[in-house]
Amino acid sequence: MTDTTPPPFLFYEGTLPLLLSIPHMGTHVPPGIAERLTDDARRVPDTDWHLDRLYAFAREMGASVLQATHSRYVVDLNRPPDNASLYPGQTTTSLCPVDTFDGTPVYRPGKNPDDAEVALRLDTWWRPYHQQLRNEIERIKARHGVAVLWDAHSIRSVLPRFFDGKLPDLNLGTANGASCATELAVRLLELATATPDHTAILNGRYTGGYITRHYGQPEAAVHAVQLEMTQCSYMQEQWPFEYRAHKAAVIQPCLRQMLEAATSFAKSVR
Repeated sequence: MTDTTPPPFLFYEGTLPLLLSIPHMGTHVPPGIAERLTDDARRVPDTDWHLDRLYAFAREMGASVLQATHSRYVVDLNRPPDNASLYPGQTTTSLCPVDTFDGTPVYRPGKNPDDAEVALRLDTWWRPYHQQLRNEIERIKARHGVAVLWDAHSIRSVLPRFFDGKLPDLNLGTANGASCATELAVRLLELATATPDHTAILNGRYTGGYITRHYGQPEAAVHAVQLEMTQCSYMQEQWPFEYRAHKAAVIQPCLRQMLEAATSFAKSVR
């Protein structure tokens, strides 16, 4: 019988000083976990849907691409391993989420993972992704002298649990200026702001998760940026979460321009 269990991640090695990380696009839930989920959670609604398709041009450009295969409900790759809050005082989800973005249970009663299971999930899926992330950053630095890490995310545009009203469409995060050079952040915001019929902000509600904050070290020639994009910019935000090519066609030129700007920046400072 053919084994249909996916590896912890998919990786494509590029030629540019640019690494695209997509940690929340995975949808696979192992059967032993899936059978404990609620009916709603089995649809993995909090997935960053279709980002591999939206960013398909990145591989064509020559960027390295690292993308998750497993759902964030299995383990959230953009949370710290000790499960510390990324936004103290604000509502957020955990390393192994037990509730959805809408606040409904992920698991059936009495089926939440215990500490031993969380530790096992860290070792099985979280650590391999981060090891590959570290390895590729070091490889890029060794070849180019500098690396830019682009952490790609998307989210529903209206989520009262996390923010009031409608989220800006393009939410750039640089850990409040700590994860990348100011020059790069300013240029990216210029490009995002110029996108027709879309709004943009730098270090607003989303300033970057664990990946951006942990790996972004400008003083060590690693510049990290997170982009949290509204899903209405390229897809249907509710089930069945369909990709909307006509919407994607409007936003993709901006995404390409931003990745090109990140690459040009890297080449200018190495």
